[in-house]
Amino acid sequence: MNRFFRLGPVLRARKAQEDAARGAVIQSRQEIREAQALVKRRQLDLAGADAPTEGTARAMVASMVARQSLAATLSGAHRMVTEAEERTREKVAELADAAKRHRAVEMMAERHAETIRKHDLTVEQNTIDEIAITSKARNAARGIDALTEERANALRTGRGSIADRVAAAAAREDVARETANSVAAQRPLIDLADARVAIERTRAQLSLAAKRFEEPAEHEDEGSADDDNGSRA
Repeated sequence: MNRFFRLGPVLRARKAQEDAARGAVIQSRQEIREAQALVKRRQLDLAGADAPTEGTARAMVASMVARQSLAATLSGAHRMVTEAEERTREKVAELADAAKRHRAVEMMAERHAETIRKHDLTVEQNTIDEIAITSKARNAARGIDALTEERANALRTGRGSIADRVAAAAAREDVARETANSVAAQRPLIDLADARVAIERTRAQLSLAAKRFEEPAEHEDEGSADDDNGSRA
């Protein structure tokens, strides 16, 4: 099984696109706040520039022109707010699309990780089952009944309390001890006294055989000595 997620580069690219879109939304919202602050300032300026009620005609005209300029500036500030809000809506839509595309690839990565996890659990469980089967077969070959060996389910699945594991380990030790005792009981007993008697009997037989072998040799030596004496005479 391929443990490497092939769409990893795509996932990183989608994440970068989502981060960039989020940054653009933050920047556009900042522009909205700045445009709204500009509108407030222009409104205060326009409120402070009242129309003159007295003075020369030129001064009154100049004052009116200044108020019109402030009004135009205020109108421009309102347009800036509107445009900033429109750009923000576009950036939010782009962010939603980028987040959706990023989430799609991210879900694929999560499914791949879950598949790997399930595969690892299956391999681990198969290994545990194989070890258990091999252990039962080995015990059967040694004459141990596999049905009498208590095996806690927690030892195979990894679930259960510590007390269950300790009890299962103690049960295995008891079975091993009983098996060793039964094997020792089936061995024949050796009587050291009988062995000593057998050794002494064997030694006596060997000594007697050695004496019997030496007597003909002595007679032959005596005969050869007589022959020598006769030839010298």
